[in-house]
Amino acid sequence: MVRLTRAQQQVRNRARVLAAAAEEFAERGYRDAKIDRIAARADLTRGAVYSNFPGKRALYFSVLADAAERSEPPAAASDPGADPAAALGAFARARLSRIPLTGSDEPLGTAAGLTPEVLSDAPVRRLFAQLVRVEAVLLALSLEALAGDGRRRVRQAQAVLTVLRGAEHTAAVAPGTVDPFTVIRTCEHLAGLDLDDTEPPHLAHIAPAEPADDPWEPPDAVDPATGEPVGFGADGVVAVLGPGRLEAVEDALRAAADTDAVTAVLVTDDPAEHGPLLHAVLVDLYRHLAAAFPARALPRARLVLDPVGAVAAAAGAATAEDTEVALRIGGGRITARATGRGAAHAAATTRTLARP
Repeated sequence: MVRLTRAQQQVRNRARVLAAAAEEFAERGYRDAKIDRIAARADLTRGAVYSNFPGKRALYFSVLADAAERSEPPAAASDPGADPAAALGAFARARLSRIPLTGSDEPLGTAAGLTPEVLSDAPVRRLFAQLVRVEAVLLALSLEALAGDGRRRVRQAQAVLTVLRGAEHTAAVAPGTVDPFTVIRTCEHLAGLDLDDTEPPHLAHIAPAEPADDPWEPPDAVDPATGEPVGFGADGVVAVLGPGRLEAVEDALRAAADTDAVTAVLVTDDPAEHGPLLHAVLVDLYRHLAAAFPARALPRARLVLDPVGAVAAAAGAATAEDTEVALRIGGGRITARATGRGAAHAAATTRTLARP
């Protein structure tokens, strides 16, 4: 028998805990699931479970992230993104593809699995609220690219996502009561909704970024959609965002030049819980967008995870709730820096600055 190394044993134990937890949560739900039963299912000790996951909520989020990674991506539309209405219909179809609509016991998708009970912790609830805003921003940017009419469509995207989340949660508590075709048609019709959307007014009052001339050699981050490492070699804007400021990715994207690379680095001081939640939600979102929109309409921003805060440290940023630090990168160096609310907008509007 080949003896496993300690690292190999940890990987195997983690996989066993995730598999056992997935069964326990599917059978009993989040509230009634017990760590002791999960340990028994995995044929491990309670301590072995806690050595891999600090608590039940972190384990639940990790199960959702693992399920999102392992699931088959939704089938792409035969003619994705022919127009905004068709794209929203395809997006709705992709979102509804993994929830129990007919009374079956299929596993719930990420959105349907995030019940108020799971999100009862205040910091997690605030993070999820920001993720909901990010979903709306990325969906809106795809719609805007497809429509080409110059309208901001964040409120329209929020309306679509509200309809879909309502359908998901209704299907979770009363399987068989949601007609997917009605939901899809509703989302298609929302493409014609004009909500007089405007950019946030505070952006006009943001102080400019400060000139800088500092080295920029951060380690790679992680692409949540693929799990692959992501480098930072391209010129453009890098925004380091804490759990309370994820929505600032929109400020960077709208203000940056078309030739700029725009990267939002998502950081947190609680990576064990927040990291898997970020991963699960973003994996689902990217897959649903890819199934509904042509490649040319997909948002060009990269959202990456910085689970140990190494990129944040290279940027001189903390991993706190309201972290917003943005850099203008040029020639492999930091040429401008902004900090605080509006920093992403300030760095993105900076084109060239003389060295201080």
